[in-house]
Amino acid sequence: MWDTEGEARAGGVPRGGWREAGERALYGPGGFYRGAEGPGRHFRTSVHASPLFAGAVARLLCRVDAALGGPARLAFVDMGAGHGELVAGVLDALPPEVRARARGYAVERAARPPDADPRVRWTEGAPRGVTGLLFANEWLDNVPLDVVEVDAAGVPRRVLVAEDGAEAFGEPVAGPDADWLDRWWPLPPEPGLRAEVGRPRDEAWAAAAGTLDRGLAVAADYAHTRASRPPYGTLTGYREGRGTAPVPDGRHDITAHVALDACAGPGARLTTQRDALRALGVLGDRPPLSLAATDPTGYVRALAAAGEAAELTARGGLGDFGWLWQPRGLALEDVAPHEPPREDAAPPGAV
Repeated sequence: MWDTEGEARAGGVPRGGWREAGERALYGPGGFYRGAEGPGRHFRTSVHASPLFAGAVARLLCRVDAALGGPARLAFVDMGAGHGELVAGVLDALPPEVRARARGYAVERAARPPDADPRVRWTEGAPRGVTGLLFANEWLDNVPLDVVEVDAAGVPRRVLVAEDGAEAFGEPVAGPDADWLDRWWPLPPEPGLRAEVGRPRDEAWAAAAGTLDRGLAVAADYAHTRASRPPYGTLTGYREGRGTAPVPDGRHDITAHVALDACAGPGARLTTQRDALRALGVLGDRPPLSLAATDPTGYVRALAAAGEAAELTARGGLGDFGWLWQPRGLALEDVAPHEPPREDAAPPGAV
C-alpha cells in the first residue's frame, strides 16, 4: 500500500479519510446507493435469501405489539430499506388483526423506486415518536467510518484514500476517535495493524433507536466484539455479487463489519442470527421422509423451506451475523427470543 516515502502508490491523490470518501461514494450525487437498480443486484442479504426472514421479523413485531398492549398504531421501521422488500414482506406476514394497525416505513436515502409497495411510507430519516419495532438489517455496515493504521513508528494514523482506492498516511489519530479506539479497539504498536473507528456507527444507532417512543430496535449485521477484533480490519467492496477491493468511486459498495458491542446502549443484548431466528421458528429441520409418500408436493415445499432456513442460520454464513437488541420502554425479556439450550447452540451472547 505504501512506498518508502509514505505516499500512495501511483494512482489518484488522496483527498480525505475513508469516512468522507465512503459518504461521497455511497450517498453523494451518482453514489452507489443513489442508483435506481437497488443493492439486490450486487449482493444477497437475508431478506433476499428467503421470505422466512420477513416471517420471523413479523413474529417479532407481534411480540413487540403484545408487550406494548396492542397500540392503535404499530410501526415497523426498516433502516436502509433498499427497495422496501422487507417492509412489504413483514406486512404480508402479519395476522390480519395486527396488520390493520401496522404502519410500514422504509428509511432510505435513495428515491422511492417505482415498484415499491404502495402501503409503505418512504422516508429519508427514521420517523420520530413512533411505537413498535425498528429493524436495521445490514444498515450499520454501510455507515461510513474512518480507517486507521499503525505506522513504522508504532503510531496509529488516519488512512487517506483517493477515488481509485490509492491510500496514504494522514495525521495521527487524536480526540474522540483516539478515545474510542482506546476503549473499543486498542491497537498494539505493531506496524501494519488496522482498525475501523466505529464512533459514527455508535452515534447513528443511538439516533435511530432514539426515534422510538416505545418498542424495540434491532440491528442485524456482520459483527465482531472487543475480544475478537480482526487485526487488519474488515473494509471491503462489493460489485455485481462479488467481493472486490474497496474503491470509493460510486460503482462499488463499501462496507466494514460492525463493532456491535460498542453500539449497544443500556439494557441491550447481543445474540447471533442463528439463535434469534431459531427461537423465532426458523429451524431448518428436514421434513419427515414419510411426508413424501402422503403429500409429495407438500414434502417438496417443506424441503425447500428447510434449505432456506438452513442458509439463514448457517454457521460460517448468515447465522453468524450479530443481532443487537435495544429495548425502549419495555422489558427485553418480553420480546427477545429465548429457547432451551440445544447441543448445537452457539455460546450465549456470542457475536
